[in-house]
Amino acid sequence: MREAALAVRRPAAPPPSLAPLTDEILLGFDFGTRRIGVALGNGITRQARPLAVIDEAGDARWRRIAALVAAWQPARLVVGLPRQPDGAPHALTARCERFARQLEGRYRLPVARVDERYSSAVADGGRDDEAAAVILQQWFDERVTPLVPSPSPVAGEGNVEASPGDDGDEHD
Repeated sequence: MREAALAVRRPAAPPPSLAPLTDEILLGFDFGTRRIGVALGNGITRQARPLAVIDEAGDARWRRIAALVAAWQPARLVVGLPRQPDGAPHALTARCERFARQLEGRYRLPVARVDERYSSAVADGGRDDEAAAVILQQWFDERVTPLVPSPSPVAGEGNVEASPGDDGDEHD
């Protein structure tokens, strides 16, 4: 009797930068000195939508953000970092980075940063909440898990086609 060694072949795991689908809720932010746009996203649908524009300042601004975090219970936050077209830091880059660190410190949530070079230009009518949705959608789009096709069987590793006249029995 023949004994065939069957090797189970599994697709390689996706690179760590690619996130699997989850049911996480995410909030995205387009930080501005006068207003902050906020978007809501879902990890299953990988879709972002505008949620709010925060035009309060100081403590009132943080109370409004805290209310959104409490209401939506996000697993992660995403902040856009503006850059010049050549990738150099923008005048607001350092302030956006500071805002991202403040979010991390206040809410103890992971905060991802996204290059938002053209989010305001792409946003509908330049609205801050639309720009936040563009930023959050960009984060989703950069983390799409590719579909990995099933590996083709290799001769000697299971699922080998029977030769003509072979009834599938392994009797010699």
